[in-house]
Amino acid sequence: MNTPVSAQSIPNHLAWAIVSTILATCFCCPVGLLGIVAIVYATQVNSKLNAGDIEGARRASENAKIWCWVATALAIVGVLWSAWWFTTGGMAAFMEQMQMMQNMQ
Repeated sequence: MNTPVSAQSIPNHLAWAIVSTILATCFCCPVGLLGIVAIVYATQVNSKLNAGDIEGARRASENAKIWCWVATALAIVGVLWSAWWFTTGGMAAFMEQMQMMQNMQ
């Protein structure tokens, strides 16, 4: 039942955490900074493995994976929203409002 787990079989998801956090923050909003939680958990994996805490490393890896998915979902939502905004003329409307504000001064 309980098979031995090697350190190589527990991924830390650090690269995914960093990339998804950056993309979520750039495309979504400051809410994308929730990906920092994924980075924190991802960095805990190796330290727990080095300390011999296999179960703790496994939990940290799973938590990192969950938060990576959250950050990835925020990035996808941000990309879709940006694409929708640009295709529906959002930038043109923004520029028009900026011109109106400058003319009011």
